[in-house]
Amino acid sequence: MADTQTVESGAVPFLAKWEGVARRYEELNQQLMDVAALGQPGLLHKLNKERMEIEELAHLFVEHQALMRQLNEASQMLKDPGVEAEMQRLATDEAHALQERRQEIEARALELLVPKDPRDEKNTLVEIRAGTGGEEAALFAGDLFRMYLKYAERKKLRVEVVETSETGIGGYKDVVMLVEGKGAYGHFKHESGVHRVQRVPATEASGRIHTSTVTVAVMPEVDEVEVQIDPKDLRIDTFCSSGAGGQSVNTTYSAVRITHIPTGVVVSCQDERSQLKNRIKAMRTLRARIVEAERAKQEAEIAQSRKSQVGTGERSEKVRTYNFPQNRVTDHRIGLTLHRLEQVLAGDLDEIVEGLREANAKAASES
Repeated sequence: MADTQTVESGAVPFLAKWEGVARRYEELNQQLMDVAALGQPGLLHKLNKERMEIEELAHLFVEHQALMRQLNEASQMLKDPGVEAEMQRLATDEAHALQERRQEIEARALELLVPKDPRDEKNTLVEIRAGTGGEEAALFAGDLFRMYLKYAERKKLRVEVVETSETGIGGYKDVVMLVEGKGAYGHFKHESGVHRVQRVPATEASGRIHTSTVTVAVMPEVDEVEVQIDPKDLRIDTFCSSGAGGQSVNTTYSAVRITHIPTGVVVSCQDERSQLKNRIKAMRTLRARIVEAERAKQEAEIAQSRKSQVGTGERSEKVRTYNFPQNRVTDHRIGLTLHRLEQVLAGDLDEIVEGLREANAKAASES
């Protein structure tokens, strides 16, 4: 194992975990050469599989240690007053190149050290609900809905609207949409929480800035095999679908409301003209909500202080602020501020999402 004393103290917070992986790689190499293992095909397969999974991390660790030794040597040369100016210049250039490579290695190691969330590749349900702020909150719920539609389009994901409740002037009390495609949940999972908007509403005559909120909940879709629902536990009601303001848009009983009696979870769907299609969509949403409710319950038991995914919708619980007068979007979880609100609302969420991913990866690697 390479000597870790060359690493600057505190320079790599996840160094201990990284070094542990490198040590395990060496142990696996020894076990694979053991005569006792050679006669056990099952064990050999298991050891080889684990070795392949951590091989890149182990090689990066060795390279990192070599880089740190070279950086120390260059540093000592730069401190030596007897070294000629030309050599000092060369040492400075070398140190700069080594630091760049070091940052690349550490970033890649951090990425590899974080366990992959198996849910990231699943389809996802995104629920957008107007919080505090009345009609202005409903209007902003519509803005977020359109933002997510455009973001999904950028990521080549397909969106199906499962449930909507419009206010009549372009706003939404709530919207539930199913996002399908590779990595759907991974792209959207960081959007959960309270989104705050600060702007002069279209309905405000005096020009006063209002603050309103919208809550967003993101849940991975679950397969039927992941949650067993007894048909006896369901109450299914059908009704005529309606549009904004409550006016009837369909005189047939195609809309469906499903209640899961044991948990009290209620799902309705009226997007399709076919009752069967609405029932299928509603069941997909119901399964996801039941699993998410159980997951939240388990997490609450582990950490009593943990808040629910979207809190109460109060302004103080925001995860992100959209300030129109300042053309500003701020994600409060990572302290990231962007002065390009229009582009963000047009679906350009990459910088925010990547920042959240990196912050979560760093936190996970250090835990």
